[in-house]
This record gives sequence, structure tokens and C-alpha cells, in this order.
Amino acid sequence: MESQNQFINALKNPETQSSAFTKLLADYKERLYWHIRKIVIEHDDADDVLQNTFVKVFQNINGFKGNSTIYTWMYKIATNEALNLIKKKSKRYGVSNEEWIQTKVSRLESDSYFDGDELSIRLQNAVANLPEKQRLVFNMKYFDEMKYDNISEILGTSVGGLKASYHQAVKKIKKQINE
Repeated sequence: MESQNQFINALKNPETQSSAFTKLLADYKERLYWHIRKIVIEHDDADDVLQNTFVKVFQNINGFKGNSTIYTWMYKIATNEALNLIKKKSKRYGVSNEEWIQTKVSRLESDSYFDGDELSIRLQNAVANLPEKQRLVFNMKYFDEMKYDNISEILGTSVGGLKASYHQAVKKIKKQINE
């Protein structure tokens, strides 16, 4: 914990901020990209959200109180940025968030950045059919292997509620993949 506090102080200190932020990017860029990518589906959207996430982290680091880990705080920002992008784009095209996600998943096979097989496509389709909260919980728990406590901090939901959402998501995905 002491090393995290030192790192946060380095991020807040104008003299060490640049090198500390470079380290932050190196440590979290890939993990955050894939977290965002699972939410927004498309590479270009994920890149945009990732950039916005790091801009917000940089702009708001002085307001970081240390009540959670920097990792959890950044995941929360990334999740909110990704959901805001989906909301904005679905509204612009006059469709629901779920329809927007379905459209993106239906184009995965032609996405040059996606290298999954047929089963991966079926899994992504099944995940895309989940309600938003279940989709987020499933992605964070299954793909990102996050602990319920961290997911609870990010989504602002009780651990019990998250466990129920995850259980329901798994049942729905199994059912859809087996059909």
C-alpha cells in the first residue's frame, strides 16, 4: 500500500508527474483497452474511450483520494466512458444500447482486429445479448478475473447483487451457446 501511495504522490507532483504517468500508461494501457473493448466491441471506439480515460485520469488525479486502488478508480472511469460512448452513439442512430451492441457484435467476423474462432463469435454474441449490468459483471469476472469486491467498487453494486447477476449471466450464456 505504501508503494501505491508513493506512486500516487508521484502522479500528483508536477516534477515527477510525466514519468509517473508514463509508467501508469505502460502498466494499465493494455488491460484497460481490453476491458473497454469488451464493452464497446469495436477497436476504434475502444481506442477513443481509452484515450478519453487516460485524459480524465490525468485531469483528475489530484482529486483521487485513495479510497480505492488506482486500478479500480481507472476501471471505473473507463467503464463510465465506455457506457457513455454507447449511450451517445445509440442515441445518435436512434437505437437502444442493446441494439447498438448487437450491431457491433454482428460485424466482429469482418473486424481485422478480432482473431477469434466461431466459438469466440458465439460467446461474444451470447454476452452481447445480456442486459447491460450482467454483461459488465460477466466481462469483469470471467474475462478480467476481477474480485467481486473490486467490481462492487467500480459498479457501485453490492457483492450479493453482483454474484446473482453473474450467475444469471452464466446461465443465459450457456443456454444460448447450447442452442
